[in-house]
Amino acid sequence: MSGILDRFSLAGQVAVVTGASRGLGAAIAVALAEAGADVALVARGDVSAAEQAIAALGRRSLRLAEDVGAPDAAARIHDAVLKDFGRADILVNNAGIIRRASVLEFSETDWDDVLNVNLSAAFRLSQRFAAGWVRAGQPGKIVNIASMLSFQGGVRVVSYTAAKSALAGITRAMANELAAHRININAVAPGYMATDNTEALRADPARNRAILDRIPAGRWGEPGDLAGAVVFLASSASDYLHGHVLAVDGGWLAR
Repeated sequence: MSGILDRFSLAGQVAVVTGASRGLGAAIAVALAEAGADVALVARGDVSAAEQAIAALGRRSLRLAEDVGAPDAAARIHDAVLKDFGRADILVNNAGIIRRASVLEFSETDWDDVLNVNLSAAFRLSQRFAAGWVRAGQPGKIVNIASMLSFQGGVRVVSYTAAKSALAGITRAMANELAAHRININAVAPGYMATDNTEALRADPARNRAILDRIPAGRWGEPGDLAGAVVFLASSASDYLHGHVLAVDGGWLAR
């Protein structure tokens, strides 16, 4: 009989992480490798740092330079992973973009681009991988990267808020249909993290101070702060968790 720590192991499994070139995605990819998984790194940017870290852990990685927003990207990513690794067990939908403007000036292009990458791509990938698992009678894990704006409205980020709110919704909706197939679909909602997406906020003294004053932990989150949550949701330790959005926010929502 295995112990509880064994249930967090991802040994022998294959994970797919989108947006894996930097920030949250790169940290998540390395954390999954630390837990024992081989990792497919999906990103248009340079993933060499993550590749090197994964190799140093004795795990394999696969670089897929795909634009997840392309209509046929989900099929190409799925097929490439199965061709190279022979299997897929975990999908982390992390890729995302953000556009900032007032509601009255927000362009249709900025609306469409953000919804496509942050929401539609995550759905298409989840649908594709889940369909393969159902056909094979195989369990699977999907972890969506949501946001504090899955719960709140935000300012000057209406398309990002719409996408992340909807991502929480499809996490629950897909879980309702797929839990019986032993497919776990959950989400992590990072708080205010020190990443490229928040660079403008951190550079604004007033906004930076206002945000830090609201966080009980008193600091911006770091990408590594998500590692434990994602590994948990990707592992068999979370087998009875379905449709949950786990906030990793330094206490932001508790205020």
